[in-house]
Amino acid sequence: MSLLKVDSLSIAFGGVKAVDNISFEVNEGEVFTIVGPNGAGKSTIFNLISRLYEPLSGRITFDDTDITKLPAHDIAKLGIARTFQNIELFDHSSVLQNLLIGRHSQRNTSWIQDLLFLPKVRRSEREHRLQVEKIIDFFRVSAL
Repeated sequence: MSLLKVDSLSIAFGGVKAVDNISFEVNEGEVFTIVGPNGAGKSTIFNLISRLYEPLSGRITFDDTDITKLPAHDIAKLGIARTFQNIELFDHSSVLQNLLIGRHSQRNTSWIQDLLFLPKVRRSEREHRLQVEKIIDFFRVSAL
């Protein structure tokens, strides 16, 4: 059973087909690569899956759910995200703080709860901090 399925995905920019009818499946636990020369459409495929771009045609399913029309923030909540080649960090923030910022879409509190710093917010922040500390330990990067 495939975790991610891309079926007949296409997009064009100004009449130039950047991705033309591509299909592939990625199974859970599988390592999958997309290889090609500059301009082949690799980044465009990731932009389509993460919904930075809207496909002209095709379908994307994740865990048997059609995500083709979902907005980017809902895609991120599913755990699908992409990174960019030019990394942008908050220079005056620690590794821990930069990683916590990246988890904002995983938060399940409202802005009013955040504003009042309710117990649910404090619990959520502790849980996210523990997860980020595990990531820092796993990659052996400094939390400074």
